[in-house]
Amino acid sequence: MALHRITSDPKRYAWGSTTAIPELLGVPADGSPQAELWLGAHPGSVTEFVEPGHGLPDSLNDWIASDPDAALGGHSRMPFLVKLLAAARPLSLQVHPTPDRARVGFEDEDRRGVPLDAPHRNYKDAWHKPEIIVALQDGFRALCGFRAVEESCAFLMHLSALVAGPDRMVLEAFEAELRDAGLEPTVRAVLERRTPGVVAALVTAAGVGTDSGAVPDADGRSRWSAERELILQLAEEYPGDPGIVVAALLNLVTLREGEALFLPAGNIHAYLSGFGVEVMASSDNVLRGGLTPKHVDVPELLAVLDFEPSPVPFVEPIVRTGGGVMYPVPVDDFRLVRIDPGTATDLARGQAAVIVVTGGTARVEQGAETVVLERGTAVFVSPGPDPVTVSTDGRVFVATG
Repeated sequence: MALHRITSDPKRYAWGSTTAIPELLGVPADGSPQAELWLGAHPGSVTEFVEPGHGLPDSLNDWIASDPDAALGGHSRMPFLVKLLAAARPLSLQVHPTPDRARVGFEDEDRRGVPLDAPHRNYKDAWHKPEIIVALQDGFRALCGFRAVEESCAFLMHLSALVAGPDRMVLEAFEAELRDAGLEPTVRAVLERRTPGVVAALVTAAGVGTDSGAVPDADGRSRWSAERELILQLAEEYPGDPGIVVAALLNLVTLREGEALFLPAGNIHAYLSGFGVEVMASSDNVLRGGLTPKHVDVPELLAVLDFEPSPVPFVEPIVRTGGGVMYPVPVDDFRLVRIDPGTATDLARGQAAVIVVTGGTARVEQGAETVVLERGTAVFVSPGPDPVTVSTDGRVFVATG
């Protein structure tokens, strides 16, 4: 048997939506936040078999640990992790490490005797964590990477023009520092020395009730309305946090359903709100720089952070020969295919896979085996000689690695 129905208990982080994951799973909401549902074999969560038996243990984690040859075709670990992510409030400002930094950091904390479950531990494992997020609904909002310095300077000048006195002076001085010194010295000063007055001046300017003279965007709003609203939201949740200043220098993007972002090592980002499916290298290494009650390690974040400005890291899906579309990513840890109404063939040949149905129903076939899945359900595919075929009247995601 190679097709195994799987499930997992949602992570109840405070920033999670109370409704998105229950609605997808078709279960009543209990009023508590349900932020993430993990499907994979990372030790941070247990992926259970819906129908245990056939000589298998109760969970995918235990099966891989006890018999990796059968579960993964000879590989010792599952290289990817699938998450359903539902954010009602902003996540922390964060980056993920390179493979070398993750290995060195993990070994260093182990050598120093830092417990794996210690709140101040940075490296929970020895792996990197590049990731892709695909919006399941319109309106998924995120910060991702530094925007061009000239654009951030224009934003700061827009804000400075809205205030007078000390606040204007602070913002003009900060804009000049950014323009003359560049991103790295400016961001280091904000996070290490908490550049005096900048957070308060940004929040004051963002709250001024006029966008007079601002150039409208494609939606008819002023150019910087969304950025100003975000500053006010972050200030309400994390008053005085220097991460607000860093957030003001980042690309702010709103995804439509099916649109995707790829976040490589070093890319500073924060998911703000929305529902998406996320696939990543199987790791839980997060270096936080602010906007969170969790552990913040500014020196380690700065050591990993990529200060180069970059455009929004959209991933353009490409049509597969066998059906569906693939989201190309520049790492070997995972691949992601989306199937809309129709059929996709030649999937997961010789590879482990996690298949998640986010709309309608799906029929999954491998050799002589067939499983029919409803919306909100998932299946693990253990590697075998036969490829997988998926037919759906809705939407299905297939992650392999």
